[in-house]
Amino acid sequence: MVRAASRLTAFVDSNVLIRHLTGDPPAQAKAATRFLRSGESLVLVDLVVAEVVYVLESVYEVERERVAELVRAILAFASVAVPDEPLLLRALEIYEQDRIHFAESYLAACAEISGIGVVASFDRDIDRLTSIRRLEPA
Repeated sequence: MVRAASRLTAFVDSNVLIRHLTGDPPAQAKAATRFLRSGESLVLVDLVVAEVVYVLESVYEVERERVAELVRAILAFASVAVPDEPLLLRALEIYEQDRIHFAESYLAACAEISGIGVVASFDRDIDRLTSIRRLEPA
């Protein structure tokens, strides 16, 4: 659960996290790192995590295992609060271990945690998971 709103100071955007993680461009990277270490209380929403994963994979061509490691490092920052950390950690686990795109990994984690156990999708990669079932629209 996210800390009380009175203690939070900002929502953090993916570009701040990407600059910090990649060092690109150097001036913004230094500012981003300084900011993340400043003690500000930042909210990191799931959509931003998905964008970070996408940018690291597609623009920076970072390997899946490294992407998962970098996102876990961001979640570990004392200044960062996420609405549902166990959900994001499970999505990262599925993404990394089952080699499924992050969006589908996130949906699978939601299906598991919610108890619904089903994801409606045409993406057959979801069939690799034994913890949920894929429902293909017909």
